[in-house]
Amino acid sequence: MDQLSPIVGVTCAIGAGVMGGTMFAFSVSVMPALRRLPTAQGITAMQAINVAIMNPAFLLLFFGTFVANLLLVVLALVTGAPWLLLGALLYLVGMIGVTAAFNVPLNTALDKIQPTSEAGAALWGHYLTRWTTWNHIRAFACAAAATVLTLTLA
Repeated sequence: MDQLSPIVGVTCAIGAGVMGGTMFAFSVSVMPALRRLPTAQGITAMQAINVAIMNPAFLLLFFGTFVANLLLVVLALVTGAPWLLLGALLYLVGMIGVTAAFNVPLNTALDKIQPTSEAGAALWGHYLTRWTTWNHIRAFACAAAATVLTLTLA
């Protein structure tokens, strides 16, 4: 089992790094671009992004890295590897937990509104601020997880 830890750890580090890069790109380019659009266009674009992101490549990376980190938690506990445990928990809490608790509910609320409605206009400013803030946290958590795992396995 101890031989499996480095393989799973490297898989988790790579997955966290790629997911962190994805979140970083949203934080520094996609969301600022959407903020510059008229409200209805920004909402429509984000609704389209929320549909397009649910593709096999993204879902494999997102859920594959999730499963790999769950396995890494078990391996770290069995082998007594606290740094591997920390790296896995950073990803699981900072990426998966934040996504489930904050970003997905915000996306669900946004997807239910009509882009040209008053409700849409009222929600959009709140959405942009909250979603992006939580996305920054996801990007940071992924980067931290990738760093901890890489340094531990080096």
